[in-house]
Amino acid sequence: MAAPASPDSAVKQRLVIENCAIATVDAHDTEYATGHVVVADRVIESVGAGPAPEGLENVVRRIDGTGHLVTPGLINTHHHFYQWITRGLATDHNLFNWLVALYPTWARIDAPMLAAATQGSLGMMVKGGVTTASDHHYVFPRGSGDLVGAELAAAAEIGARITLARGSMDRSEKDGGLPPDFAVETTEGALLATEEAIDTHHDASFGSMVHIAAAPCSPFSVSTELMREGAALARRKGVRMHTHGSETVEEEKFCHELFGMGPTDYFESTGWLGDDVWMAHCVHMNDSDIAAFARTGTGVAHCPSSNARLAAGIARVPDMLAAGVPVGLGVDGTASNESGELHTELRNALLINRLGAHKEAALNARKALRLGTYGGAQVLGRTAEIGSLEAGKLADLVLWKLDGLGHSSIADPVTALVFGAAAPVTLSLVGGRPVVEDNHLSNVDEDAIARTARAEAQRLARIAAEG
Repeated sequence: MAAPASPDSAVKQRLVIENCAIATVDAHDTEYATGHVVVADRVIESVGAGPAPEGLENVVRRIDGTGHLVTPGLINTHHHFYQWITRGLATDHNLFNWLVALYPTWARIDAPMLAAATQGSLGMMVKGGVTTASDHHYVFPRGSGDLVGAELAAAAEIGARITLARGSMDRSEKDGGLPPDFAVETTEGALLATEEAIDTHHDASFGSMVHIAAAPCSPFSVSTELMREGAALARRKGVRMHTHGSETVEEEKFCHELFGMGPTDYFESTGWLGDDVWMAHCVHMNDSDIAAFARTGTGVAHCPSSNARLAAGIARVPDMLAAGVPVGLGVDGTASNESGELHTELRNALLINRLGAHKEAALNARKALRLGTYGGAQVLGRTAEIGSLEAGKLADLVLWKLDGLGHSSIADPVTALVFGAAAPVTLSLVGGRPVVEDNHLSNVDEDAIARTARAEAQRLARIAAEG
């Protein structure tokens, strides 16, 4: 009688991609002009030059990648999904005026609206090569329903990995903050709800589809108590921490007036620097701020399009990278980046940073791609699983079509991807499962998402108008 099968002998189903250019974004920036990737179930089995090894068993799909580039899946490190249904508003405002204009509308959001906005926001990113996305949701109006559950259920239908940064606000207009009084939680309520979200949804296992982070919104909408207690809660639960930081000169002035110190010193005083923390924007950072982030391993979500849309300024990304600060890319909410695509952030990060002090030496195509892949994995604490194409890592990858008109005369595929027009996605995998095929979402009806999002946007506008 045959010996019982061991777990290692279980039959693996394999997918093979061949004849494609490959940018692994590994520690050595290994690239192959013509190579292969073999996926076994949900992980990468091999990556290398030339054709795949002969004699592979149980190959259920073989793809000819001629004219394509394979990269790791893009990783979005900062977003506000709910804003999909408030795009195109307050288009000529700076950050503080924009927030004041939109908070009364956002404070009317409910679970069906958030579900529709999640599918719009996430669907657009996934179509453009995103395989992991972080969403910072901090608006929890009274009576709005189970917003965390609604968002995660909607995201699961799309099929991407999610880090849901469970946000919170407890400093309203009556306390000197910006949100309306009815849009904030109590300090105790916010902490309890964050802990409940962690206990209910956070999955720390290898290949997890859902991480939860603790994420008070910003210094001007959150009390010092919520910042301190939020940090303590996150570290007690072993989850990451996220907030907005140093986004505008107005924020810096606010921190000096209210706390007697700048944003970075304030964050450090409340426990909000560390290698388990990442912050969005970080536009107005001086040398000592950057040194503090580097010393503590605090990460940055760089959002170049949103920073430009709101006239916030140019973040010192080259200086951060030189100092050793982990930096990823973020779309930010689609009320301040209406395109909603992370692919455009590769290009905009490169171009906008060249307007800064470092000029043409600021970033190149490969550094931009690293920001959008491995850098994002660093910021989200998942470099052991995603962010590069290496054997044993999760099969989160994108097959970009670069042989069409838009890229036909650019010889280098990475340059074509970053500098060129938005490249069509022939295939995108999350854990070996397709989420995009032939430039269309695999698991949901895009037209239905658009119709639902349009209807929910109209419903939100009506409710907000009625007050």
